[in-house]
Amino acid sequence: QVQLVESGGGLVQAGRSLNISCTASGRTSSTYVMGWFRQAPGSEYEFVACISASGTRTVAPDSRFTISRDNDNNTVYLQIDNLEPGDTAVYYCASGRIITRSLDLYDYWGQGTQVTVSS
Repeated sequence: QVQLVESGGGLVQAGRSLNISCTASGRTSSTYVMGWFRQAPGSEYEFVACISASGTRTVAPDSRFTISRDNDNNTVYLQIDNLEPGDTAVYYCASGRIITRSLDLYDYWGQGTQVTVSS
């Protein structure tokens, strides 16, 4: 079992940056691929970024998002630059075993942290 807890969300003005984090605990959490997804009101889950267990490979379709991890502290980060109102969503971290954008292949999920961007 892996437990994931997100933090760092809040209300932010458009154009600013925000760094949210996800702390993992449980069995060998540092060996898992970590991903970030988001869900806006009335929308499907959307892949945001993922990072390999070692941190050497990342996938982030939107260059405003930067994913990183600190395995010594079992924490993965998501920095969002130049925030837009369309980034308003609940952001979830998830752990899995392979680099993938498919949410179905992530085994463990956090409860999410709300990010709200004002214009």
